Amino acid sequence: MHFFLFYEVSDDYLERRGAFRAEHLKLAWQAHARGELVLAGALADPVDTGVLLFKGDSKEAVERFAAADPYVQHGLVKRWTIRPWTTVVGDDATTPVKPDA
Repeated sequence: MHFFLFYEVSDDYLERRGAFRAEHLKLAWQAHARGELVLAGALADPVDTGVLLFKGDSKEAVERFAAADPYVQHGLVKRWTIRPWTTVVGDDATTPVKPDA
């Protein structure tokens, strides 16, 4: 199953993230190396939301990531939410649905 982790970032996120960015990226790359985090990044114009795509059997790894993230711990993230995503098309779809032939 895929899960999106959405971060609603603070108004001063861009000004404050430098102090925590290396630790945040280290955490993200570790999650990627474990096969949990597929893709991650910030939406642009405006930079107000972070989107992280996870893959796993449950949302537990996503919750652990958010709890350990220095952006969350230091208030750069105002609110975070996890949304399950049912993927049906593509090589990495977890529940592929193909049309009838």
